[in-house]
Amino acid sequence: MSEQITQEVFEHLVELAALQLDPEQAEYLRRQLNNQLKAIHELEAIPLDEDIPISLHGVPYEESGSAKPREDEWIKYPDVKAILDQAPQIEDGYIVVPDIPHTELK
Repeated sequence: MSEQITQEVFEHLVELAALQLDPEQAEYLRRQLNNQLKAIHELEAIPLDEDIPISLHGVPYEESGSAKPREDEWIKYPDVKAILDQAPQIEDGYIVVPDIPHTELK
């Protein structure tokens, strides 16, 4: 099977992710990603009967056996000042974070 993630595609992905990899790291990661894709394709090739029900980890999914999601509940933290005192910069009671530079994608 030929590699699906070519050097050119990989370099584009690295640029999009803003990763800094030396050539050895980049080649290792590209090979590993291609190995993962190969394993996925091998699993896809296993024939399955259409009448096999959907399951999670081999256990049939039944709505009656699953717990309902809990309600979101806001609980005020008792000592907000202790958390804010740990932040390097505060403005009007909010933690100030540095701007993240963005570039336009082509």
